[in-house]
Amino acid sequence: MSTNALPPVVDAETWQRRLDELRAREKAATRELDAIAAQRRRLPMVRMPDYVLEGEDGPVRLADVFDGRRQLIVYNHMWFPGKEWQCPGCTGFTSQFTRLEFLDDYDARFVVVTQGPIDEALAYRRRVGNRMTWYSTANSPFGADVGAPSGAGFAVNVFLRDGDTVYRTWHTDGRGTEQLSHTFALIDLLPYGRQEEWQDVPDGWPQSPTYSRWPGSEDIAALYGEDAAQGR
Repeated sequence: MSTNALPPVVDAETWQRRLDELRAREKAATRELDAIAAQRRRLPMVRMPDYVLEGEDGPVRLADVFDGRRQLIVYNHMWFPGKEWQCPGCTGFTSQFTRLEFLDDYDARFVVVTQGPIDEALAYRRRVGNRMTWYSTANSPFGADVGAPSGAGFAVNVFLRDGDTVYRTWHTDGRGTEQLSHTFALIDLLPYGRQEEWQDVPDGWPQSPTYSRWPGSEDIAALYGEDAAQGR
């Protein structure tokens, strides 16, 4: 990082004018996001088969994963068989969500579903200190059917329940999942942003290879996992 990597210094009037110009674009983007959300609410849906997943207490029907609620958000966590440390992106992403009770007021729930066997998945959840509820689709085609096959792919899927019938209403993957995250929203406010090589930045701005600043799964475990909780 260059010692000269600083924004230009201007007077307060000039700064306010430039901020107002940016604010006009920010407001336009907000209105566009509102329009996108309105279109999302008008999407059709597709009926799902009666999948059976594995939970902490044994087999559970997809309809029962809702735990009595009508709406369900699923984060499909990447899983690589036999690996001690799973996808650092998924591990870090889901570590953000420690307080989800507010979804109760919206008749909704947010859970993790992974292709890993349930015993291994729950052990990993404890190791990294994840606070969400986990399910396994290792013995079900559910993961592959919703865009998150074994050994590849992470995704977010949303479902709506009508009695015992479940419908899929929305799906995204890749950077589409960022809209659920508060970490990127905070980092993008910073003058230097994410500091990743793909970003458009002024000359001299600090940049690093993509993902290089992200915490690894071991880092997450050291901060929040069962050993950290026990003071080891």
